[in-house]
Amino acid sequence: LRIESVIQEIISTLIFTGKVKDHRVSKLISISRVKCSEDLSYAKVYVSGFDTDAVTKRSVEGLNSAAPFIQGVVGKKIQTRLTPKLTFVFDNSIKEGFEVNKKIEELLS
Repeated sequence: LRIESVIQEIISTLIFTGKVKDHRVSKLISISRVKCSEDLSYAKVYVSGFDTDAVTKRSVEGLNSAAPFIQGVVGKKIQTRLTPKLTFVFDNSIKEGFEVNKKIEELLS
């Protein structure tokens, strides 16, 4: 779990500081979670956004294109025996959570 949170922080920083140069990657995206395999050879990185789903999906495509660069940076920072192969996945769970909360508030008022 510690490695997952460190990977999440590193990737978020790369996006926020503009180090990922792909024009498709929006700064209005967020890394919602990272899930590593048991042997740390693979990691799924879940990406959500504060913009439209189309913009977020385009950002995921850009992140998958930039994955080798991002993996290199992650590998240098975490210094483990294996650097996980990163796969970026669209995640709309935050948006769904807001919608559920909104419906609950409507029911209560």
